[in-house]
Amino acid sequence: MSSNFQEQMKIQKINIGERMSKIDKKIAIGSGKGGVGKSVVTSLIASHLAKKGKTVGILDLDITGPSIPMMFGVDERPIGGSSGIIPVVSNEGIKIMSMSLLLPKNEDAVIWRGPMISGAVSHFLADIIWEELDYLLFDLPPGTSDVQLTLMQSVNLNGFLVVTSPQILSTTIVKKAIAMAEELKIKILGVIENMAYARCPDCNNRINIFGKSEDRKLALPVIASIPIDPLISKLCDEGQIEKYDIDLEDIFKILEGS
Repeated sequence: MSSNFQEQMKIQKINIGERMSKIDKKIAIGSGKGGVGKSVVTSLIASHLAKKGKTVGILDLDITGPSIPMMFGVDERPIGGSSGIIPVVSNEGIKIMSMSLLLPKNEDAVIWRGPMISGAVSHFLADIIWEELDYLLFDLPPGTSDVQLTLMQSVNLNGFLVVTSPQILSTTIVKKAIAMAEELKIKILGVIENMAYARCPDCNNRINIFGKSEDRKLALPVIASIPIDPLISKLCDEGQIEKYDIDLEDIFKILEGS
């Protein structure tokens, strides 16, 4: 390893420390399992925090499959300069940074091997100018690989929120993400069950489409359940997820105490 490369890594580590020092709480949101709605959950939590008067940022670390900007209806390119990159801002003041904002077209594919993805994560952590924030949420991709390791080894996280859906297969894979966080000494704040139930349009009764939560033994508390709601999908497609109204007060209290 060349001395020049070592010096660059040292500078990058210092820059990451400086960027993160201005942020009160740094929360990773992940699963290990794809398709459970991590980005939707991240967006809903960010919106709830903003409504509580908190300053919030989202770093979309799903490098090859980013979706956060579309959910918030932002598509302008971030402003970059010698001092770093300024994230874009949503209608409700949430700061957002994502790989999709750097691509010529949102549909363009990012076809990278693991080391390049890990390098992109490190550059994001070192170069984005968040300034002072109450919360920075890290939206993680599926798996327990390069992105997760780079983040958890580079940033002193306040906690890890685990997203699952009501299937035994999902629960089994989510346990891998929990094991990874425990191995890296990251505090697990609890489980959020997405697509947990539906409401009957006629009687408003709760329908547990995939069975009851207690049937899937995860050995961690479920701190919030998010329903299957066509309105969530509609607002995501329209870039207006911030308009969705949901009570996430239990999550808020846990994050405030993290």
